[in-house]
Parts: sequence; structure tokens; C-alpha cells
Amino acid sequence: MDNIDIEKSKAFIIVEIIEYVPNSVVTKTIIKKSTGNVSAEAFDTGEGLSEKISPFDTFAQIIDGKAEIVIDGLSHFLNTGQSIIIPAHTSNIIKANERFKMISTIIKSGYE
Repeated sequence: MDNIDIEKSKAFIIVEIIEYVPNSVVTKTIIKKSTGNVSAEAFDTGEGLSEKISPFDTFAQIIDGKAEIVIDGLSHFLNTGQSIIIPAHTSNIIKANERFKMISTIIKSGYE
């Protein structure tokens, strides 16, 4: 995971802080705290994240392109501007049938 320094209290364009890399998934951490984190991710065509189950809810927002997010075996196709909440304790897979960028927000509080 690649951490970057983003200046606080200064506006930026999220889609411009991360670039596509051929045959890769690139992740840049925007905020990392004990209660959760926010990251920007760029997926090249044919790449993805393998099946996992997170103990926390994840908010995924597509900021460029089109993604396939599979939650408990059901495919959801999201376009730029669309979002989905991946519930805690559910299996999920993220696929790039074409390249896309997304913001991933994980909230760790509320599960104590």
C-alpha cells in the first residue's frame, strides 16, 4: 500500500492523485486512523482483488470507469459516480473488466 502526503486544508482532485499502472492494482492511502481508513485505488483491465471477507463495512465509490463488485455471489456493475456499501462479514470480490478508479472507505468503529 502506497502512502502519500496530502496537505490538509487544501483542495485536491481525487481522480488525479492516482494513476493506472499496466497489469496492476495501485492503492494510495488518503487517511489512515485506528477507526478506519480512506484509500484511492486504480485497477487496470483484467486485475482485481481476490475474494475476502472483511469484519467491517466498506463504502466503495467509483470515480473513473466501470467496476464489477461481487457481494455474496451477486455481481454489481458500477459506473463512474456510483457507490455501494459492502456489508461486514460478507464475501466480496472486486473485478476490473475494464480499468477503473475507486475510493474505498472502511469504518472500523461501531463493532465493539
